[in-house]
Amino acid sequence: MPNGAVPGLPPGTEAGAAGVPLGEFALLDVDRRRRTGVPEVIFGEGKTPEQIFALLAELRARDLEAPALATRCPAGVLDGAATRFPGDAVHADQVAGTVAVGALPPARGNVLVVTAGTTDLKVARECAATLAVLGVRADVLADVGVAGLGRLLARVDDLRAAECVVVVAGMDGALPSVVAGLIRAPVIGVPTSVGYGVAAGGLAAAASMLASCSPGLVVVNIDNGFGAAVHAAKIIRAVHR
Repeated sequence: MPNGAVPGLPPGTEAGAAGVPLGEFALLDVDRRRRTGVPEVIFGEGKTPEQIFALLAELRARDLEAPALATRCPAGVLDGAATRFPGDAVHADQVAGTVAVGALPPARGNVLVVTAGTTDLKVARECAATLAVLGVRADVLADVGVAGLGRLLARVDDLRAAECVVVVAGMDGALPSVVAGLIRAPVIGVPTSVGYGVAAGGLAAAASMLASCSPGLVVVNIDNGFGAAVHAAKIIRAVHR
């Protein structure tokens, strides 16, 4: 079979166009980074550790210029990744639940990831870890929610210095609206599934952010730190062409 051809597809079909089969459980889109600027990333939830390790190894082998990233990783992957890839740099974030295999690219830009509460840190750290893989500098500012607004107002200079701000909040999801009303930079809201009863697993926060009266606020899905990072990275790349 020709190099790069895919079993079951017409001769001449390259792996980059149709994906790379991995066992019977995955068809890797190894062309995605060239096509969109963002490589395929493994969503670890629902996958076995062996499947995640196999996917990481294949993605890394197919694209040596970028780290391979898996999100929502179980403990077995977070604890065992370093031994599975002994010849490569491994970055495992126990809080974020992410594993990156390969040297991180040089960081550019300035993204600030802000959380309303400490409980939102898991999603914020997923965002920061993804930005690092995408070559974007990110700092995390935690626990500055609207219940104690002075904490946020004391850091307005930091907010205004950023080229993009990602705001992660559960409960009533009010913090992104406040931040968007204070700064010129783009603001990305990330609702989280944090909160009692009527918070409804993040639906209240998502609705609040979507109904914001602060113009220019964009909102990603509940707990989607990864999606916020990708959007922020595209903003940074547009600024630093």
